[in-house]
Amino acid sequence: MVEKTGEEDRFNGRKSSYAAISAIAVFIPLAACPRDPSLFLGLLVYAILFLISVSLFIIDALPWRRYLFLSTLSMLLVFWATSAALAVYDRKNPVVIRSTARWLIWSNDYKAKVLAQPATANSEMKHIEWDGWGWAGMDTTVYLVFDPTDSLSAAAQSHQPGKFNGIPFAVPLVHRMESHWYTVLFYTDESWAMAK
Repeated sequence: MVEKTGEEDRFNGRKSSYAAISAIAVFIPLAACPRDPSLFLGLLVYAILFLISVSLFIIDALPWRRYLFLSTLSMLLVFWATSAALAVYDRKNPVVIRSTARWLIWSNDYKAKVLAQPATANSEMKHIEWDGWGWAGMDTTVYLVFDPTDSLSAAAQSHQPGKFNGIPFAVPLVHRMESHWYTVLFYTDESWAMAK
C-alpha cells in the first residue's frame, strides 16, 4: 500500500485567504440588513457557521494528518478573527460599514423614495429614515438626506457635530454617501418627527 503525500497532507495557506474572503462575504450582506433583524439573522448564520467549523475541525483532526489539521485550524482562526474584527468595527462605527453596504446594494431604491417626496414649505431637506437602533425608549436614528446644494459636504469632511440648515436639530455626525446624498445621525431620542 502506497501512502499519499500529495496535496492532502501539506499545509495550505490559501485556505486562510479563502476564510478571510468568506468572512467578509458573509458579513457584508448581514450588515446591509436593517439593524433589528440583522442581529438575529447574524447570530443564526454565525451559529450555523460555528457548527460547520467545528465539524470540519473534528473531521480533519480524526485521522491526525498534521498539516491538514494545521491548515484547517489556521483557516478557522482567520475566519473567526476576521468576523470578530468586522463586528467590533461595526459596533464602534455603526454608520460606516452598514451604510456603505446598504448604499452599494439599494441606493437606487432609496434615492427614488426620497426624491418622490413633495417639497416642504419650511426648507427642510428631503429625507427618509435610513437606520436606527436602541432599546427601552433610547432610540438612535440615522436619516438619508438629499442635499441639492451639497451644503453638508464640509460637515461630512470635518466630522464635526453641529446645527445645519434644513435639519431641525444639531447632529453629531454627517457622512457623505455620494454627491448630494448624506446620512445624518441624530442624537439619541431625537427624530425628524419630533420637530413637526
